[in-house]
Amino acid sequence: MDIVFRGARVVDGTGAPGYRADVGVRDGRVAAIGERLDGRRVVDADGRVLAPGFVDMHSHSDLQVLANPDHLAKVSQGVTTEVLGQDGLSYAPVDDDVLAVLRAQLAGWNDDPPGFDWDWRSVGEYLDRLDRGIAVNAAYLVPQGTLRMLCVGYDDRPATDAELDRMRDLLARSLREGAVGLSSGLTYTPGMYADTAELTELCRVVGELGGFYSPHHRSYGAGALEAYAEMVRVSRDSGCPLHLAHATMNFEVNRGRAGELLDLLDGAIADGADITLDTYPYLPGATYLSALLPSWAGEGGPDATLARLSDVGTRERIRVALEETGSDGCHGVPVDWEAIEVNGVRTAANAHLVGLSIAESARRAGQPPAELYFDVLISERLGTSCLMHVGHEDNVRAIMRHPAHTGGSDGLLVGDRPHPRAWGTFPRYLARYVRELGVLGLEECVAHLTGRPARRLGLTDRGLVREGYAADLVLFDPDTVADTATFEEPRQAAAGITHVLVNGVAVLDEGRRTDALPGRSLRNPRSRA
Repeated sequence: MDIVFRGARVVDGTGAPGYRADVGVRDGRVAAIGERLDGRRVVDADGRVLAPGFVDMHSHSDLQVLANPDHLAKVSQGVTTEVLGQDGLSYAPVDDDVLAVLRAQLAGWNDDPPGFDWDWRSVGEYLDRLDRGIAVNAAYLVPQGTLRMLCVGYDDRPATDAELDRMRDLLARSLREGAVGLSSGLTYTPGMYADTAELTELCRVVGELGGFYSPHHRSYGAGALEAYAEMVRVSRDSGCPLHLAHATMNFEVNRGRAGELLDLLDGAIADGADITLDTYPYLPGATYLSALLPSWAGEGGPDATLARLSDVGTRERIRVALEETGSDGCHGVPVDWEAIEVNGVRTAANAHLVGLSIAESARRAGQPPAELYFDVLISERLGTSCLMHVGHEDNVRAIMRHPAHTGGSDGLLVGDRPHPRAWGTFPRYLARYVRELGVLGLEECVAHLTGRPARRLGLTDRGLVREGYAADLVLFDPDTVADTATFEEPRQAAAGITHVLVNGVAVLDEGRRTDALPGRSLRNPRSRA
């Protein structure tokens, strides 16, 4: 054996009770599970939990996994696989013009690193870039908003038959190159301009090629249940499996309403629908600040948006949508400026805004909140990120108990104070919701974070501690594992996680990051590339 974990409490990812055993790894695989195993290196687990590596079903590491290959945020919390291409907006497939727009639009999510080598355009080329060496494994979803940019543009209108055919062809090509499914961001432009029929047609292609659909649907606020129901209809009508991204019920209108969502999903599952979901174990959400704008304000792309924000009359129209009627970009709910906290800026002139709500910054500046908001978007050229304090603990707990649930960080890794979920999601599940609150049992929680998401991804040799499976493994102390990342100090590694293996190679060893980059792209099993 290359390495043996001796005397581990094996929690294998199936949900079955843990058991004590030695686990041996050879040539990147779990080679043996038994007693008295020996190897070139032996790690005395001493009853600590050895589990499959955690699968982050909703990640925004698309650039940072390449630009900052140390990737300690995910390695230190035991993540060995991430799903990229989320929320309908990412960087493949693209042409030069679309890439330029995306770099600006997504700077608040992913930064736009100076000197970065954008040497891909297709999905296959992006996956090849990942295969040159990354810290953890990565799967990729084709972003529907990016498809629309390429084939339709930035207009709020239905796709023509020819444009829809082009989207279908490009989607099929991307899936054959290795993408595992389709994502959408239906509160983000231009993906939100697609109607139900267009989404259904795209999902037919995904279902035929063995993928799944992972939507950020049209509302997590007013109209949330209707938005979930639309996604269920798309799945049923297209025959495409459905994975609901960061599936929760937010804003005051949805306090205590998680049961209604779960009833909707249970009814669909009982009728034969293939549905899973992911959540993060925190109350605030995070996005880029311009996402709150009404959809019509984003038509035409970032330059057109900035022109509207510079026009006095248009600013007032936007203010009414935000503060009075409820912008579709803010989930149909009138914005509460006290709940919107700036957590990342690109210019030193706006550094004083970080950590403050828009309302508080406006009070200090002697401005109406909407005016300060508009001015910040203009001065930052839309590249600002924010926290949205809109969640409810009872909804979070109810949804994570559901048997279709998996874990996803939705973690943004850039900005002055990124949401701590980027560094703390998985240890927080184990510390707060297993050890402290008992919302989930240990074995059950590990299954939510490993075996279950691996099945959704179609990974037949990952997600379990089983002989012959890839050695994606995490060793942790169940009594001390904890998230240490906070909203004030978010870039803090987890406690209690000592060893992480990716494809049998240590990326965390005795709590220290190694220099290994053993991760690779995990491609659609039906890929023809």
